[in-house]
Amino acid sequence: MSRIGDFADDDVTAFAVRSPDLGSAMANFTQAVYAKGRLPLRVRELARIVIADSNECVVCLNTRDSDGAAAGVDEDLYTHASEWRTWPGYSPAERIAAEFAHRFVTDHTGLRDDEDFWQRAGEHFDGDLITDLAISCAMWLGMGRVLRTLDIGQSCKITL
Repeated sequence: MSRIGDFADDDVTAFAVRSPDLGSAMANFTQAVYAKGRLPLRVRELARIVIADSNECVVCLNTRDSDGAAAGVDEDLYTHASEWRTWPGYSPAERIAAEFAHRFVTDHTGLRDDEDFWQRAGEHFDGDLITDLAISCAMWLGMGRVLRTLDIGQSCKITL
C-alpha cells in the first residue's frame, strides 16, 4: 500500500501528481533513458536488472522491453543477473556494464578510483556510452528506490 496516498498497486505513475513539475521532469528523464540511450539493449537490460535487484523493486524486476527478443534479450539474461561475474551467457561488455551498475549502487567511490576497471571498461565502451550507462544507472537507482520506498506500483508489470 502506498505511503503517500491511495494509489492502485498496479499504477506506477499516478503518484507523480503530488509533485507535478518534478514528476513531469522525471517522466521525461525516464523516457530519455529508454528512447534516446545508445546502449545495446542487452547491455542496458542487464545493468538495469542488476540495479533492480539491489533496490528490491518489484516493478523494476518485472519490467521487460518489447523489443527484447529481437535483440537477444531473453529470460535467462534476467534470471542470471545476480551471477553476472560467472554466468557464461554474458559477453565481456555485458559483464562490464553489470559490474558498473553493481558498484554504482554499492561502492561508487571505489568504482571511481579503480583504474583496472576503467581500463577494462575502455576496451568495450567509449566515453559516450559510459556516460549513457552512468546516467541510466542514476535514473534506475533513484526511481527504483522512490517506487520501493513509497511502495508505489509494486504489483505492476511494465512492458517498455
